[in-house]
Amino acid sequence: MSMSVRRWIRCVMWALAAVVATAATVSTADAQRIWSQWAQSPQPPASTKVLESCPGLVAQHRWQVTPASFRVRPPRDAVRAFGQQLAALARDEVRLTFVGHATFLIESPGGVRIATDYNDYVRPRVVPDIATMNHAHSTHYTLSPDPAIKYVLRGWAEDEKPARIDINVGDVHVRNVPTNIRRWGGDTTERQNTERHGNSIFIFEIGSLCVAHLGHLHHTLTPQQLAEIGRIDVVLVPVDGSYTLDMDGMIEVLQGLKAPLMIPMHFFSGYTLDNFLARLASLKWAVERAELPTVVVSRATLPPSPKILVLPGR
Repeated sequence: MSMSVRRWIRCVMWALAAVVATAATVSTADAQRIWSQWAQSPQPPASTKVLESCPGLVAQHRWQVTPASFRVRPPRDAVRAFGQQLAALARDEVRLTFVGHATFLIESPGGVRIATDYNDYVRPRVVPDIATMNHAHSTHYTLSPDPAIKYVLRGWAEDEKPARIDINVGDVHVRNVPTNIRRWGGDTTERQNTERHGNSIFIFEIGSLCVAHLGHLHHTLTPQQLAEIGRIDVVLVPVDGSYTLDMDGMIEVLQGLKAPLMIPMHFFSGYTLDNFLARLASLKWAVERAELPTVVVSRATLPPSPKILVLPGR
């Protein structure tokens, strides 16, 4: 081996050693800052077709997270910090990742993955085992789900009959409570403007936790519906106040459900979200804004009093 080659190898080794030494000194806070910068990097513009269907749908400047595997690798330190939340789940834990709009990726300790309001525009980067859908707008369902999805659960049925879902998949029990939705055809009477059973509230029972996804809820809940839903620990709630239920009505729904942890979705912009949070001021519910779009929940970590947890995205 020539002297010049040896010198080149020695230089490379010194450079690698310097990189390793630097990486070892990066704190978790620095790693989270790196992750935040990566997450805010520009993304390709959303399709105009999406915006016509539901204005302001896609978080255009947010890197979508794949909890199980990253197709695009962010900086190593960011992965290391974020990976602390992606460890194997304990038997009483559930992981929720806000993908965007009304779609969450819910993961059970047994490895069952659920995508809520699965659609053609906002999807998790892993194929779920279960996909739930509602059909108030095309941004809440698809006519062509990935064929690898084992269970495609539609929250509506033909002829305005209620969908009835009650299945067990691994360590997950999924059931639904049907609700009505508005029609958008401009009919003249309230009855004509209502599509009966056009939406489903999906309830996911995982271990000792119950997670409810309200879907595209358009009205407050009756005592019978509240009884059917039962005890809820975590509720995923649309807070746009226009396409779904108005904000005061949605707050009434949350008060009826009495879930200790509430996670907003379907809010299109920070202004809309802040408006919703301002409406809660009189209730004195705690509000926390998370830095990462994923949270692991267990009965032990549920807040003792009502709390709103805002995950980044929209």
